[in-house]
Amino acid sequence: MTFKAVLFDFSGTLFRIEPATSWLSAALAQTGVDMSSEELRRCAMRLAVAGALPGGQPPERVPADLADVWSARDESAALHRAAFTGLARRVDLPEPLYDALYERHMAPAAWRPYADTAEVLGGLRRAGIAVGVVSNIGWDLRPVFRAHGMDHLVDAFVLSFEHGIQKPDARLFQTACDELGQDPHDVLMVGDSREMDGGAAALGCEVFFVDHLPVQERPSGLRPVLALAGLGALS
Repeated sequence: MTFKAVLFDFSGTLFRIEPATSWLSAALAQTGVDMSSEELRRCAMRLAVAGALPGGQPPERVPADLADVWSARDESAALHRAAFTGLARRVDLPEPLYDALYERHMAPAAWRPYADTAEVLGGLRRAGIAVGVVSNIGWDLRPVFRAHGMDHLVDAFVLSFEHGIQKPDARLFQTACDELGQDPHDVLMVGDSREMDGGAAALGCEVFFVDHLPVQERPSGLRPVLALAGLGALS
């Protein structure tokens, strides 16, 4: 099948957040807080287990007092900050670090594209296939694409916090299809979450899943998208 548009998830699909150790290191540098290398390693591990790093591993357990905020975290910027800062506060850190950690994860330098992201987005663009990014997120990720020189490869950004709707709600995918001027049956959705990104199937979109892996462990996970779009052989 030849698709007229392809929608992509952001985190774990096109880009991956930095490891918790470098995330915490950057916040320490920003605030001037001192921490030994062993303490840094230990605190980074605790933050990761708590699920405090957006785009990192999910929390092993969501505290009862955060359950409602967590379930709606991507519906607004305020809820997103409250959810992840609340999880970070499960780890005992110097007070300035909590805001610094949240601010750091929004920095373009905190994100790395997968090795084939530019190749695949560029291939779709050259073929005249529209590209959209549909993300459950609480902040504007456009500067990340701009900093990595890929903003011109995306035709529409549909971000949950700007619409008050989270995936897998089909309305968010419908908004993306509408912005690209395409019928959902002519659209492919690419993501790493069967639960969230799979919601596009309710509209009639085809769905393709990639593995949410560290960048170095997934050098070519997106390349099959080109073949699915009728642009080459699977690799």
